[in-house]
Amino acid sequence: MKAKKKLACFFPGIGYTCDKPLLYYSRSLLQKMGWEVVCVPYSGFPAGVKGNAEKKEQCVRMAAEQAEAMLKKIRWNKYEDILFVGKSVGTVIGPAYAKAHGIDCRQILFTPVEDTFAYTGIKAIAFYGTADTWAESDVIRANCHRLGIPLYETPDANHSLETGHVGRDIRELGKIMRLVRYFAAGEER
Repeated sequence: MKAKKKLACFFPGIGYTCDKPLLYYSRSLLQKMGWEVVCVPYSGFPAGVKGNAEKKEQCVRMAAEQAEAMLKKIRWNKYEDILFVGKSVGTVIGPAYAKAHGIDCRQILFTPVEDTFAYTGIKAIAFYGTADTWAESDVIRANCHRLGIPLYETPDANHSLETGHVGRDIRELGKIMRLVRYFAAGEER
């Protein structure tokens, strides 16, 4: 029996690259599960983005342009299962790219931002830290509820889903990776 062709595309954050824990371990896990993986590394972002709406919008435009350039050669129709894994600004770029190109995919949203939820019909799972200062917790909760997106919150965790307590962070990362595995496998948990 021929294995299903599966592709996972990683859309990182502004300062959170594909080599940082959430994306690194997700990528490693998915590869072990038989997924092809593609990382979309961005570059050239301005400094001082947090709290500056104009710079945030500039970063979204830059990331979208770089994603277009990097992914233009992919033949999406050869894959039976597509997963977009986004972190922060990547949770905006992934859904926007999928909509613009008519790609039917599921999405893993690590620390989504408010603009993530401009795209309805997202088949996703979201992970958020209650001490994340890049987005309002109530807004994230309300949007996930409105769109039917399961939301897993890490108490006292920041925008990297870290609390500053190494042992706790490692245990939490393990829980998150189990949920990523279930979601990627199409299992409900």
